[in-house]
Amino acid sequence: MLFDTDILIWVLRGDDRAARLVDQEEERLLSVISYLELIQGARDKNESRKIKNFLSDAGFLITPLSENIGHRASIYIEEYGLKQGMRVADALIAATAVENQLSLCTANQKHYQAVKELDLKIFQPSYERIL
Repeated sequence: MLFDTDILIWVLRGDDRAARLVDQEEERLLSVISYLELIQGARDKNESRKIKNFLSDAGFLITPLSENIGHRASIYIEEYGLKQGMRVADALIAATAVENQLSLCTANQKHYQAVKELDLKIFQPSYERIL
């Protein structure tokens, strides 16, 4: 299973349901784009270290970009960028899932629903628990 950035943010914020979702998957994959988003979002070196330790302890494998992923993402941007507002990071994450024949677990169905060949697993967060 390829996990979208938002799922890991929910886990890092202490959402038990998101943590159980990750725990139940034997194969935990993360696009290098999601890894970069997580590290970029860290407020300091300590938080960055916590993110890296979490990913390592949970057994996440980071999937690299490839020429095929880049090509597919460019097609997604051309097709869905204007109509659905697909952004570069989402296109690269979707392309990573499709090219590697992986399901994508996300709470952001709207970001990916236009990509018909993408196998989505939608997570419904409990917003009231976090606020």
